[in-house]
Amino acid sequence: MRIAVAGSSGLIGAPLVRALLADGHEVVRLVRHAPQAADEARWDPKGGMVDAAALTGTDAVVNLAGAGVGDRRWTAAYKRELRDSRILGTSTLARAMAAMDEPPKVFLAGSAVGIYGDTGDRVVDESEPPGSGFLADLSVDWEAAARPAVKAGVRVAHLRTGLVVTAKGGAFGPLFRIFRLGLGGRLGSGRQYWSFVSLADEVSAIRFLLTADDVRGPVNLTAPQPLTNAEATKAMGRALHRPAVFPVPGFALQAALGEFADDVLTGQRAVPHVLTDAGFTFAHPTFDLALTAALGPSPSSSSSS
Repeated sequence: MRIAVAGSSGLIGAPLVRALLADGHEVVRLVRHAPQAADEARWDPKGGMVDAAALTGTDAVVNLAGAGVGDRRWTAAYKRELRDSRILGTSTLARAMAAMDEPPKVFLAGSAVGIYGDTGDRVVDESEPPGSGFLADLSVDWEAAARPAVKAGVRVAHLRTGLVVTAKGGAFGPLFRIFRLGLGGRLGSGRQYWSFVSLADEVSAIRFLLTADDVRGPVNLTAPQPLTNAEATKAMGRALHRPAVFPVPGFALQAALGEFADDVLTGQRAVPHVLTDAGFTFAHPTFDLALTAALGPSPSSSSSS
């Protein structure tokens, strides 16, 4: 397949591109700077422009572009950046595909499990209506931005991604560093559910969805066994051989993160019914397995191999 990828240098995009190339696909990386390699093509998501030649002949488009939710304190300006970087980018790609005589067959459009809002301990799947809150509202508009592609007959799947378990960045990157210092612990009450996915399963699920012809609409990219924050932090302490006895009270999170703390202190107990019903198999269905994958082989195991 010929696949265009936006967000190709990001936490998920970079390993996805490597995997797609290893699968034998041709990848066109959409970049905001002047193209510097043969596989790069220019796009300007905020300006609503994408190089039409880059999409010509593509079988699929994958959009993973967007400012990091936990990268900065949520000021009014950064909340606009979070929205614009997702909604304008998705809209740009969807409208470009809709204008083509022969649009790509598949559009895998980024979204987030935060669309469900705070679900407490209630299990939710893709049939659940959206919740409330900044991330929920953002995700609703994010998915709506793909409608031009849907109307053009493109198979659109919304990648409702959970917390990606990796030490390389994202929400878990800072947590791993804190735990390695022996300063880890539950966040707030610890009763909020975390819907997680290993980085390897996230990439594998995207590859799977490229050819899952019957799958369209929302797809939870989350492992089948979500757990509470308290359970997750205990597991991290065990895996890193560090104590997990320093709980972070809600008021401290509010002071450090601003409005983002509201989403850290709430959560979703989301399960991936669409993926599993379509036949996808998780390599890391439990948090312990996802942690093991994120931490890699131990020094003793790698030296003995």
